[in-house]
Amino acid sequence: MFTAVIGDVMDTRGLTRQFLPPEIRALDPDMMIAGRAMPVLEADCHGDTLGAESGKANPFGLMLRALDELKRDEVYICTGGSPRYALWGELMSTRARTLGAAGAVVDGFHRDTRGIRALGFPVFSHGAYAQDQRVRGRVIDFRCSIEFGNGTRVAPGDVIVGDIDGVLAIPREHAAEIVALALEKVEGEEAVRVMIERGDRTEDIFGRTGIM
Repeated sequence: MFTAVIGDVMDTRGLTRQFLPPEIRALDPDMMIAGRAMPVLEADCHGDTLGAESGKANPFGLMLRALDELKRDEVYICTGGSPRYALWGELMSTRARTLGAAGAVVDGFHRDTRGIRALGFPVFSHGAYAQDQRVRGRVIDFRCSIEFGNGTRVAPGDVIVGDIDGVLAIPREHAAEIVALALEKVEGEEAVRVMIERGDRTEDIFGRTGIM
């Protein structure tokens, strides 16, 4: 199972805007992720804009609460802030792994790359950038529906799948059907590969199978 075949199957069911922006990539090429979405909404801020006392007591907004409420096999998936700071790091990865989370997908940067690699925790992001989100961004909501810049929407409980080719969201109400169809397509692609290797014309193959 991989993102390309899942995306193809969703296209046939009219789910044509399910891939997250292509800038969101695996920290390491071999990393894969699959789990239920725990969406998180980030927003920019400038210093202690919530007030001096509240800013000192809660400099990350609801981020720590969201992190602590991750459940087993869930994916922390975040958007909303600008690319001026990191949205994920090693200590967050440590906590998420302890809770049994499946990984993290952030529409921005991660930091502490060496530490995350040592943990082997799946992280997908725009890349590495060490600047902290403290005084620059805060989590303002979680377990809410979120929308990425390319129009992809993610709701709590959607199935998040990521690999070297990108990250997509399967709406939870379609998950069972899409996974079953994707497995069928994988088997069909294996059969097509055999036809190609024995010298069949690709135009003929597509005419017979609808796969290419």
